[in-house]
Amino acid sequence: MKKIEIFDPAMCCSTGVCGPGVDPELTRVASAVYSLEQKKFDITRYNLGNDPGAFVDNEVVNKVLLEKGPDALPLILVNNEVVKVGAYPTNEELAEWLNVKTAELQEKPRVRVSVKFDK
Repeated sequence: MKKIEIFDPAMCCSTGVCGPGVDPELTRVASAVYSLEQKKFDITRYNLGNDPGAFVDNEVVNKVLLEKGPDALPLILVNNEVVKVGAYPTNEELAEWLNVKTAELQEKPRVRVSVKFDK
C-alpha cells in the first residue's frame, strides 16, 4: 500500500475553516484526506506549527526545506519520495497515486443519528 504524507506550513488548523475566512483549498484537502482515512489508506498530514519533529526527522523533507525554504510547503511525499512541492495535490492526483476514483475523495461523511425519547 502506498503511503502519502502531506507536510503543511504552520497554520492553526488543517481544515481551512478557522480564521477570518474559509480557505476552500484546505477544506477540499481535509475532506479528501478524511475520505481516504475512512477507507483505511495510509495518509498523514503534519503541520509545521504542531508537528515540527516530523519535519526534522524526515531527511527528504529536511533536504527540500534546506534547499527551497518554507515556500516548498506544502510538500507531498508518496512512499517517502517528493511528488509535489509548494502546492496541495488535486483530487485527481490523489486518485491516481492511490488508484481510486476521484468521486471517492468527495464523499461526505455519513453519520447516522438515533434519538431516544424518555417518556
